[in-house]
Amino acid sequence: MSELFDEVDEEVRREQLKKLWDKYSIYFIALMVLIVAAVGGWRGYQYLEAKKAAEAGAAFEKAVELSEQNKHAEAETAFTELAAKAPSGYRTLARLRAAAEAASRDPKAAAKMYDDIAADVGSEWQDLARMRAAGLLIDSASYADIQQRLEASAAPKSTFRHSAREMLALSAWRNNDTTAARKWLDAIAEDGETPASLRSRAEALQALLPPVAKS
Repeated sequence: MSELFDEVDEEVRREQLKKLWDKYSIYFIALMVLIVAAVGGWRGYQYLEAKKAAEAGAAFEKAVELSEQNKHAEAETAFTELAAKAPSGYRTLARLRAAAEAASRDPKAAAKMYDDIAADVGSEWQDLARMRAAGLLIDSASYADIQQRLEASAAPKSTFRHSAREMLALSAWRNNDTTAARKWLDAIAEDGETPASLRSRAEALQALLPPVAKS
């Protein structure tokens, strides 16, 4: 008798499962199709992105070769074209290299390119772009201009603080602002992580400043 009841229960379960399948199978199949399509779409996206990155990398290398051959105008064009269509990682690198190539023909135009990069990229690139622009303008710009560009980069713990302080001190010295020059030279001297070569240059510049008047 128990076996008979078991068979009846099994048949009832089969009948219930069949009814559920008949009622919801279309939804289950649709869900499976969506999952397969989503996985396929993601794989396709990854493939296309990898292909774009590989093409951008090859184009970047060719532009670098042009630069190394002193074909700066062609290299600048190649980097500019790459910056317009490359994936985000290569885009910023290409813009930086295009500005570097432009520096050989027009430093002020190159500085503007660096300023544009600093204005619309993430913080990790901003300091580098500002440093490059200031380096091109340090012989002609006022100390106030260089200070505006680099003071934030000279803050403690900033990645480029050592170079920023040196450039600020040099700009202040060239613009006859001895007070500002001493401020940045002192910051260089007091930072225990200042590279030895930079410290030596700072000491040499310090020796060129007039002595502090005694009160």
